[in-house]
Amino acid sequence: MQEYHVPVLLNPSVDALVHDPNGIYADATFGGGGHSRAILNKLSAKGKLIAFDRDDEALANAPDDKRFTLVNHNFRFLKQFIRYGQMMPISGILADLGISSHQINVGERGFAHRLEGPLDMRMDKKSSLTAADIVNTYPEAKLKHIFKMWGEIPNAGKLAAIICQGRTGHAISTTEQFKNLISPCTPKHSPAKYLSQVYQALRIEVNGEMQALEALLKASADCIGTGGHLVVISYHSLEDRMVKNFLQTGNLDGERQTDMFGNVQRPFDPEPNKALIPDEEEIRINNRARSAKMRIGVKR
Repeated sequence: MQEYHVPVLLNPSVDALVHDPNGIYADATFGGGGHSRAILNKLSAKGKLIAFDRDDEALANAPDDKRFTLVNHNFRFLKQFIRYGQMMPISGILADLGISSHQINVGERGFAHRLEGPLDMRMDKKSSLTAADIVNTYPEAKLKHIFKMWGEIPNAGKLAAIICQGRTGHAISTTEQFKNLISPCTPKHSPAKYLSQVYQALRIEVNGEMQALEALLKASADCIGTGGHLVVISYHSLEDRMVKNFLQTGNLDGERQTDMFGNVQRPFDPEPNKALIPDEEEIRINNRARSAKMRIGVKR
């Protein structure tokens, strides 16, 4: 059986997160449970871990541990759950963003352009919006916007126009149909990179990923106590830019706001001030780690 997911930056992220073995921690993206198990190994009998995952298929990976709770919801609701459980403030939050290896490697989920399957891309299969819905119903201007915004695709306008022309008269329902439809836009010298950007844009739109990250970052300032740690692992520039802005300036736009003494008004101090990346050995073992960046914030 193929491994569900290989956690990225496992030891560095958990070492950065856990500073109090008796504390309460949150794993915002449970997935295969690799990070959660490593966190539990660092906690005492008094420590607790709350993990979140909206994908039903991740539930089977939950460890049998009385210190552990798995919440089958989007991590954007983390603050509400922590407050409802009267657990505030907590000692830290870890978020390993993006999609799991399992989701990518199962064609039926529709996340990978290299695999045949339905054009789905839902992390939560109870959600109503699919990638096929976007491709078949979004107006041209809105398609152009998401491909430019979420995929950073240079020819987003041409791509949107070809989709709207090609979908007339019949629905686009599979990954193969979609790839064939957009082939006139796909560069011959680097098709995989281009398709990855297109699929990224659709996936982010389907799952509201940037809105969820924004909600998590803002909630972290209220949920984490003084001296607690926020650890975020991102895989593309959109995520990393948002996390970097939040840690360095306290807002998502990256605009520095200072008090009368010139001190930056922000809930976390980035420690260190730059992103950490996997070493060559980890990238060799796990190719998914090649684009990972980890940022750490300590609550002021």
